[in-house]
Amino acid sequence: MSTPVIDLQNGAVAIAGRPILRGIDLSVGSGEFVALMGANGSGKSTLVRALTGLLPLATGTLTLFGTPFGDFHDWQRVGFVPQRGGAGSGVPASVWEVVASGRLPRRRLLRPLGRQDRAAIADALDVVGLAHRARDGVTALSGGQQQRVLIARALAGEPELFFLDEPTAGVDLPNQQVLADTLETLSQRGSTIVLVAHELGPMAPLIDRAVVMRDGRIAYDGPPLASDQVATAHLDLHDHGHHHHPEPPHHDHAPHVSSPLEGGR
Repeated sequence: MSTPVIDLQNGAVAIAGRPILRGIDLSVGSGEFVALMGANGSGKSTLVRALTGLLPLATGTLTLFGTPFGDFHDWQRVGFVPQRGGAGSGVPASVWEVVASGRLPRRRLLRPLGRQDRAAIADALDVVGLAHRARDGVTALSGGQQQRVLIARALAGEPELFFLDEPTAGVDLPNQQVLADTLETLSQRGSTIVLVAHELGPMAPLIDRAVVMRDGRIAYDGPPLASDQVATAHLDLHDHGHHHHPEPPHHDHAPHVSSPLEGGR
């Protein structure tokens, strides 16, 4: 059996002494496309932040690509696409400039862009269907197009593992379909994808496995689910070898914590 790309055992996250996640066991194999689902406040985004180092674990062990998290430094292998908060971050920038920033983890400090860098940027823009908008300002784009810019920025770094936090939130159906086509291309290239989503929409056929969060725990881990099945997924727990202990609901709020994935991602 190959080494998992992600392996978290007995993971827990607490903020200001308050437990947010507890008892999390999650293993993701190379090339898997996993949908992380659940209601608001269930812990989906907090789990992604923990897996990417944006939040520290209170307990548990985490390995990425077989390396203990504390010893892991190959961050160019990991791409993180946050919830859309303005791809330009309030700074006037072209689509090309934002996507080019995704090459930073693979470049030496102050080294000019080389042929390989420019090829990766061009490929990323092509994959998300925005090559024709490369010189336009990011603020001139629609919300769905801005989300595609963030995906292209991550893609430009040529990572093997992608985390996407609700990329279709507030995105119209045509842009959702383009996002789905983009993720299908990444999946076909062998990328490992962890997608946080309320509803899968056009991405549903791409999913290999669903993981449903409920009250800071994994309530279901198994075959893909339709969106209308997520709310009752925990009722099938015992059929999938998981145990759930009801606890008071928690809100998925977290303070800002620095991470190797911030800045250039």
